[in-house]
Amino acid sequence: MVIKLKYLIPVFFFFFIIESYPQSEDISQKESELSSIKTEINNLEKELASKSKAEKKSFEAVENLNKQNFLINKILGELRNEIRKKEREINNVEKKITQTESEIKILQDNYAKYVKAIYKKGQYNELESLFDASSLQQAVMRTYYLQVFAKQRAKDLAKLRYKISELDESKALLKKERNEKLLLAKARDDEKKVLTRKLNERKAVLNSIKKNNKELKKVIVAKREAQKKTEQLIAQLIEREAAANKDQLVSTDKSVVEKNKIKDENVSYDYDLNTSSFASFADLKGKMIWPLHKGKIIRKFGENKHKSLNTVTLNYGVDIKADKDKNVRSVGEGVVAAIDWLPGYGNVIILSHKNDYRTVYSHVSEIFVSEGDKVKSGSVLALVDVGFDGYVLHFEIWKGRDKQNPELWLAKK
Repeated sequence: MVIKLKYLIPVFFFFFIIESYPQSEDISQKESELSSIKTEINNLEKELASKSKAEKKSFEAVENLNKQNFLINKILGELRNEIRKKEREINNVEKKITQTESEIKILQDNYAKYVKAIYKKGQYNELESLFDASSLQQAVMRTYYLQVFAKQRAKDLAKLRYKISELDESKALLKKERNEKLLLAKARDDEKKVLTRKLNERKAVLNSIKKNNKELKKVIVAKREAQKKTEQLIAQLIEREAAANKDQLVSTDKSVVEKNKIKDENVSYDYDLNTSSFASFADLKGKMIWPLHKGKIIRKFGENKHKSLNTVTLNYGVDIKADKDKNVRSVGEGVVAAIDWLPGYGNVIILSHKNDYRTVYSHVSEIFVSEGDKVKSGSVLALVDVGFDGYVLHFEIWKGRDKQNPELWLAKK
């Protein structure tokens, strides 16, 4: 299979950095996953390229690009995580350098005092101490302390040399870590350029089919399926979190606490969905911040009629059209429980909150969070994506398995 060079290059930097570390099961798993993502993207590109001119202007072409964007976001998420790790490592090395420099300064000052004393008074040897002593006992004591002093000075000198060597190694490591961070940042920026190009391609396809009723009907069908799948995702999260909470009630033993970490079947990395430390979500009703600043609801909760198609659809949440601000924000304190892609909804982010509440943010483009991230109220999660109606976010609130009307929760404007 031939893999396109234009896509291989940005990810190469990531592999290069990962492979510079000792191999472990976790690193191997990441390499395998990223390789699989890269292959899937290239297969989608080939699939789209093989279509006829007419087929490239269809709902299927839009979904192909949507899936590519989701996969690119997964790579971006991994790169952001690696950059954060690298920043922590750089911070630790910088602290070590500061500490080592402080220790070297103390050793240098002590040794300087010793050299100064020798210069002023001359070196006092064991033979002199015997002749100057007023008694044999004093001579023995002087000899003992001179030996101890000499040994300590030798130790200090050896330690000084060791610390200087340690400082040189830390500075070399810091240089290496900073260079690797630059490579990761370049890989991230390259992926963002790819994502922007794909989003523009998708926008062009959308513009070509937005007045095509046949394609619009496909969108409606896909959204109905997406609603069902969202409901299934919520149910899975409820079951997983309930199982984790049950374990927590049985014991607080470390081995049991580990069980509270939810494992994403698609990603294979553990993350903690415990929401007990968060602020009450129920208290937000009627005063909740909007996920889109200055957004406007264009499709309400419940039944909505499509005028041009003369169809009625059931909306599990609300559709909010963005103003100038395209940032999608968390409406409350929570944890990123799932990031997925659903035909009809595109990229989907689900947050878990306290009191068994969850919020769903669908139809987003670039994603800035990863599964397992803790977020505060107002934290930026992603950018809203463009669709047939412009930049529109699909937003849902769930209490357990029950859908909530977001208009009853959002603060009145």
